[in-house]
Amino acid sequence: MSSITQIQPLDVPSAIAQRRSIKTFKTDPIAPELLKQLVELTVAAPSSFNIQDWQIILIQDEAQKAALAAAAWNQQQIIQAPVTFVFAADPTAGNKDLTPILEQGLQTGAWNEGTVNYFKNAVPQFQNALGDKQREYAIKDAMIAATHLVLAAESLGLSTCFMNGWLEEKVKEVIGAADNPDLAIAVVVPVGYAAEPRLNPGRLPFSYNVSVDRIGNPYKG
Repeated sequence: MSSITQIQPLDVPSAIAQRRSIKTFKTDPIAPELLKQLVELTVAAPSSFNIQDWQIILIQDEAQKAALAAAAWNQQQIIQAPVTFVFAADPTAGNKDLTPILEQGLQTGAWNEGTVNYFKNAVPQFQNALGDKQREYAIKDAMIAATHLVLAAESLGLSTCFMNGWLEEKVKEVIGAADNPDLAIAVVVPVGYAAEPRLNPGRLPFSYNVSVDRIGNPYKG
């Protein structure tokens, strides 16, 4: 499939049902306007208090791709795919200057003055109260954004693969964050055109891992 081919986007249920983890990619580039659309749909993801506590790095340069692959046990999908999204999580985002976020919420009409004034104090207080869980919460937000990416990509004729096989400190070196001890790497996601069929490994029946009210009371559908 050409990167400039016009396609009819899949609806959300179809994209969810069709998506598979693809490990081999064509080297075909992603058209800039399509990549921009992917980024827009990715950052449309929700986050705690809308603080958008992710840093998303698009790895496209060949040397950068090689370095990232080396930090990921030399997995070749990073080399093959035209772009790989690195989702980093900033646990300190809620303690930084929230003015741009608060003013934008006010301008869009999503928040009123009372909400904005409440958030000015509530967000830092909530973040500080999390303590050691700040990292966990930031990673959750980054993973939600990554999920938006993979479904958006699928709907637009692209394929993806969630990657957990990498060394965090090495990935941080590649993205220029070696000196940032707070930043966490949430997930790495190559994006491109599939060079292998989408094979469905299946899912267990609901009764294995979906329950009603309490674990052990299986949901039967």
